[in-house]
Amino acid sequence: MNLADYATGAGVLLATYSLNLLYITVFYHRTFTHRALSLHPAVRRFVIVTSKWITGLDLKAWVCMHRLHHAHADTPQDPHSPRNVGILGVAWAALNSYRRILSGLSRHDPHLEAVVPDLEFDVHWLSRHRPYLGSLAHAAIALCLWLGTGTWLAGAMYLLGMSSHPVQGWLVNSLGHAIGYRNFDTPDDSRNNHLAAWLVWGEGLQNNHHAYPGSARFCYHWWEMDFGYVVCRSLEAVKLVRIRHDALMPLPGARAEVVANLDES
Repeated sequence: MNLADYATGAGVLLATYSLNLLYITVFYHRTFTHRALSLHPAVRRFVIVTSKWITGLDLKAWVCMHRLHHAHADTPQDPHSPRNVGILGVAWAALNSYRRILSGLSRHDPHLEAVVPDLEFDVHWLSRHRPYLGSLAHAAIALCLWLGTGTWLAGAMYLLGMSSHPVQGWLVNSLGHAIGYRNFDTPDDSRNNHLAAWLVWGEGLQNNHHAYPGSARFCYHWWEMDFGYVVCRSLEAVKLVRIRHDALMPLPGARAEVVANLDES
């Protein structure tokens, strides 16, 4: 392989990793879970329809699991707390919790449906009937990239970027609840971890987020990196989203009580 092949691979990885994070942190998390953003109706419908294809994760099940995480953060009922399963066990715990929640929502379990009453859509049809189709589609795209660019690296980097969520989720849910500093005295173990924040578009600023879950901005100090909020501001500038500015986390110097209640999100 030559330098151009490596550059192509790097570009594909950056593009697919960014697309994955756009869906997870801006749409799944800040918009549908915490309602910190509202989407243009056409954009909202597009995200709902394409969500499972892009991320491989069911939107309704992901939102349900994350709301349960906030409601029971770092207690025995938390779907993925390092306090319960250790840092290395978080990924496996999250996977098992996601599968149970997806199964329950597919059966219209009333206890789980009560967690997401504002989501007007059902579990994605791919999740219920053809869960393997998304993987096959991505494999086909990766093969086309390999053949089209003449380098296997482009196809491999496509698959790596599009399937990066398990690593992103592990970084945030483990390091963000075990290693780092705290700006707010929340009742959980949430921490601000710079590594997770830089790699996962601000998601590693978990202590800030758990203090103000309804805020689209996760950074509190100027030196805390939240690229996800930069993306939110950019999308708002072109009127694709609307940020709930009244719920933004107060910056240093502003007086406000800590909000760590799901009902306030």
